[in-house]
This record gives sequence, C-alpha cells and structure tokens, in this order.
Amino acid sequence: LKAITIQGGRTGVLTPAAELEPVRLAGTTVSRASLHNEDFIAERDIRVGDMVWVRKAGEIIPEVIGVELSERPPEAVPFKMPETCPSCGAKVRRIPGEAATRCVSPECPAQLLRGVEHFATRQAMDIEGLGPALVQSLHEHGLIQTSAADLYYLDKEQVAALPRMGPKAAQNLMEGIERSKTRPLSRLLVALGIPQVGQKAAYVLAQTFKTMDNLRKATKEELSAVPDIGPVTAENIVSWLASEPAKHMLERLAQAGVNMTEPVVEASSEGPLAGKTFVITGTLAGMTREEATEKILAAGGTVASAVSKNTDFLLCGEKAGSKLAKAEKLGVPVISVEEFLQMLEDSASNS
Repeated sequence: LKAITIQGGRTGVLTPAAELEPVRLAGTTVSRASLHNEDFIAERDIRVGDMVWVRKAGEIIPEVIGVELSERPPEAVPFKMPETCPSCGAKVRRIPGEAATRCVSPECPAQLLRGVEHFATRQAMDIEGLGPALVQSLHEHGLIQTSAADLYYLDKEQVAALPRMGPKAAQNLMEGIERSKTRPLSRLLVALGIPQVGQKAAYVLAQTFKTMDNLRKATKEELSAVPDIGPVTAENIVSWLASEPAKHMLERLAQAGVNMTEPVVEASSEGPLAGKTFVITGTLAGMTREEATEKILAAGGTVASAVSKNTDFLLCGEKAGSKLAKAEKLGVPVISVEEFLQMLEDSASNS
C-alpha cells in the first residue's frame, strides 16, 4: 500500500482509496482499490506501507480486505482522516451515527464537479457528451461556478473556445442541454442529488406531488406517508429543499425553462398485464426503471418494491442484487427486458 488518497464526492463525503503497487488481479492490472471509510480502515488497522490483501468485490471493484501484519514495516503509523477538505480546505466533520466524514462547505469545488457530472448522467438529465473532462474544463475556465444550473446559461462561443471543443462540439452540447429542459420532474429529482433520493424514490415523489412547487410545500409527515419514502429520506428532502443553495439553483433552473412537472401515469384497470405484479431490479438495457414502470402500469399491471410470494415477475437488468436471489429462492419467474417487451407485444397481438 503506497498511499491513501482522499476524494470528495457530490454530497461532500470524503472517500479514502488505496494506491497500490500494480498487481494482476482477475484478468486486469490493479493499482487502486476501495477502502470504503474511516471505520473500515480502523477495524482492519490498514496502514501506508503495509502488504495488503486485495480482491474484486462482485468480481468488478477492487477492495482491500486485510493486512499481512507479519510484513508491516516499523515506520507504519495508523491512518487518520484529514481535518480539512483536500479540495477546498474547509473543515470537515463526521455526523454522529454516520460512517462518512463530510466537507460541509457549499462552495466546495469537488462537490460542484461531481454534482454537475451526476446531473448530466443518463438516468438524470441525460446530457450527451457532458462527461467529467468537459465538466472540469468548464469549471477551470469559469463557465460553471455555482451549480448545475450554470449549464443553462452557457455561451456557445465561450464553449467553442475551450480546448478540444470547437463550433460543432459546442453546438452539439448546447442542443443536448436544450433537450434536457423537457425531462420530467422525476429525472430532475434524480439529477439534484438529494441524499437517498434515487430513481425509484424520485419517480414515486414525482407521481405523488406532480410539480416541484407541491413537493417544496410538502411536510416531513406528508413525505413519510409516500410509499418507499421513510422518515430519514423525508428529512433529507425537506432539509435540502430548504437550503439557500438549493433555492437559488431551483430558481435559476425554472428561469431557464427547465420542466418542473411530471406526466402522471395512471394504472389501467384493464390491459394485457392486468392482475400481474412486477418488481424491477438492476440496470435495464435500453430503458429506465421509470419507463418500464410506465409500460407496466399502462398495460394494467402493478409494480411493487420488494419480491414476495405474490410477485408474478422480476424484471431483471445488469448488476441485480438481493432481489434476484430472493426471486430465485421463491421461484418467481425472472425475465429480461427483451422478454418483457416480447410479453407486451404478444399480449397486444392476442388482445
């Protein structure tokens, strides 16, 4: 273990990573591995200079799992998380009950960069071509300074003047940003990066409250009453929406013409999937979970959050987790996106 480096994320969490002497592992050369958090390091007493055991979690992500204590050098010292953010220099703090150490500065550039990158991802606002390198360049040249809302006020000529851009690339980016204004509220909620509000929670919130104004007026009690939204998530939503940076960002997004409403999908009482209950897991090929949910509801089916003996089908994509294991244990039929679409096609042709 050559070094432990710290990277800031979009929510301010500081994540330690192991910098390793390169080693071949499961078919690839690994020189960097996850260390998860401060507690993980302390429990295993992982120190810089140690010989460490590394594996690929889920055969994909390298992680350090232990130390060969017999080979520890005498100068190795216990690891301590930094007291200040490596990105902005602000004080960091660890909230009681959490494993994560966070930078709480609203002006932290690491949070801004990761937040804009997340905002542009496919499951969020889906701005094609806006990857980490371009986000970094936009920030370095002063074109993104406060939040992802800055994207909607970019000047095409300034973007074209950036390194490795030019008029055509700038035009494509501006068109992609313009298209993103029409995304539904559920996608915007994912893009905002509110803690614990992922794709499913965002979809349920958008279908329940229909507009951003309604959501901002909702109380913790009203939010907690929504299926799949617990009290902790409700508290996160209320706190985030009440913050001054969030208010400013949402105001600028609205002024730029970004959509703040959700098309409501009503479950059909009749249809080829009437009476069938689906659970969705993993990353679906060619469609989002929201799109799959809309198709199921429109065809008369229902969508549940957990697999049970009453589940008729598990619609399964890549990187499926515990829901797949439970479905197999209960004997619930597992179908792919292709099989799901074929099911809809067959049902429609027979109706």
